[in-house]
Amino acid sequence: MKVLIVRVGALGDVLHALPAVAALRRARPDWTIDWVVDPRWAPLLVDSEGRGPIVNRVHLAETKLWSSAPLSPATLRSICALRKALRAQHYDLVVDLQGTLRSGVISRMTGAPQRVGYSDPRESLAARFYTKKFTRRGVHVVEQAAALLGEACGMELAPVEVSLPREEWAENWAAEEAVLARPMCVLGAGGGWGAKHWPAEKFGALAVQVRMMGFDVVVNAHHKDDVVAAEVVAASQGAARMVVCNVAGLVALTRRADLFIGGDTGPTHLAAALAVPLVALFGPTDPARNGPWGPGAMRVLRDASSVTSYKHVADVDPGLAKLSVETVIEGVQHVCRS
Repeated sequence: MKVLIVRVGALGDVLHALPAVAALRRARPDWTIDWVVDPRWAPLLVDSEGRGPIVNRVHLAETKLWSSAPLSPATLRSICALRKALRAQHYDLVVDLQGTLRSGVISRMTGAPQRVGYSDPRESLAARFYTKKFTRRGVHVVEQAAALLGEACGMELAPVEVSLPREEWAENWAAEEAVLARPMCVLGAGGGWGAKHWPAEKFGALAVQVRMMGFDVVVNAHHKDDVVAAEVVAASQGAARMVVCNVAGLVALTRRADLFIGGDTGPTHLAAALAVPLVALFGPTDPARNGPWGPGAMRVLRDASSVTSYKHVADVDPGLAKLSVETVIEGVQHVCRS
């Protein structure tokens, strides 16, 4: 049996899909299980040699290029190359765990006889490309993915803990350059849109308190000009330092963390997957559906006044802004005792 998973991105979404695929790998170790993913998130699945603990191989969908230059020759070549690679594998089953028009088209590009997705995909047009649709079951997206993949494969699947690849250079970098002292706390101050950002001045004040508790405090950044990370470091008055890393580096860094504090953002979900003690700060998104999922100690904080909304607005959610530094410190004390 050859199965292809379509979950192109982003970081947190790939991590939320992995427990279902890990369960399928455990149930059917002899099956071929491949994945279509954006190159940025491939280190969550395989190392630089293409080896991974869960999937056999990845196919790269260069979505950043496609979006930035949709009519360019480079985009056309990229799409054609992906289609050719997918067709060559002759997949028996494709499961779209993303549910967008783009992921639906990618599913169709495979030519697979069975293409499965939700009956209510995120973008309704995606359903046109499925040969079979299943009703969404479960509250959390991790549960939903396991239910869909299980129904597609004709078995009951329950999500399981995941293993992530180890990239040698990244592990060496984290051990020799990034981690300067233990215990170490990583702050994940970003988020997909502004409403999910806890205020930088509060993160800065939190860094001071966590530093006083004996932690080396690190703010992860996507690049050296990361505005949010820089604002947090500035607000910390020297209590926190910035560490710039790509996804492979972030995995290696987070593996070594003794505590992680962040909002509804990919690095927070990475910490959960790696069983790092975690305090998660939620506002407009519902943690019952999108919260961190993993085996470690965690405390998810959300003010009762927060209203669930997935609109990409820039202003911080008023409920999230109400969360105090003191409340977060209480959460830290709770997970550190667990």
